[in-house]
Amino acid sequence: MVRVSQGSSKKVVGVLALQGAFESHKKVLNELDVVSLEVRTPQDLPQVDALIMPGGESTTMSQLLESSDLYEPIKKLIHEGMPVFGTCAGMILLAKKIIDGRDDQISFGAIEIEVQRNAYGRQVDSFEADVEVEGLVPAFHAVFIRAPKILQAGKDVEVLASFGSDVVLARQKNVLVASFHPELSQDGRIHELFVKEI
Repeated sequence: MVRVSQGSSKKVVGVLALQGAFESHKKVLNELDVVSLEVRTPQDLPQVDALIMPGGESTTMSQLLESSDLYEPIKKLIHEGMPVFGTCAGMILLAKKIIDGRDDQISFGAIEIEVQRNAYGRQVDSFEADVEVEGLVPAFHAVFIRAPKILQAGKDVEVLASFGSDVVLARQKNVLVASFHPELSQDGRIHELFVKEI
């Protein structure tokens, strides 16, 4: 397992723990010697230097963000430059535009991408594939579960990995997003990439 550079372990990475695969992200961070904190209330936010938004069900997560009063303070922190990493449903929540979301579904509009939910199919259509990630050798073994697809990316969005013609890992300023679940790959390199930006 790759270790983060000296001093990075002093940073605290929050993991949004309202719903979804937050425990798996915490496990990867622990293996990288990074301190993590489950974020469930606005009072948790001042304790973290960065935030991971895990996979799960994006419409449920958007409702829970509002009912827990987390939506507005998180939005403010992201737009002030706090590093944030969204995987699968987390990517949907960070996108500028959601193609097939519910009318009441919210997003943070934090990265100039247009996404389609469940674009690769249902749970039974889940798959794994090796993807070439910029700066990482060898390829990263990616796990796609009911994965969203980036249909369009703005000119300021940096493409870090593709699967075929589809962008599956991208970054814009302080925002990193993945269509897949890097926390399920037994490979901490993408989390490490995120932590190094803090």
